Amino acid sequence: MIAGATTLIAIAAVIGVIGYRVFRSGGSVAEATALLPRGARVIATAATDDRLVVTLDIAGAVEVHAFDLKTLKRVGRLKFATEP
Repeated sequence: MIAGATTLIAIAAVIGVIGYRVFRSGGSVAEATALLPRGARVIATAATDDRLVVTLDIAGAVEVHAFDLKTLKRVGRLKFATEP
């Protein structure tokens, strides 16, 4: 009886947190198209609370592009190159 009530309360709490986060976002959806150079490949992506990071292979060189999640504008670019 007590275990069942505890489980019910825990499930209600999880559903409440999920609902709060969904409705807190305000329902606005941002949309953008990122143009990649010809021949570029997306190697990896990662997201945090406020950033989207995309790792690209561009003709054998690796670049990391960072985007703001709210505006989807690029906020940084990091190029990797080998020393001569």
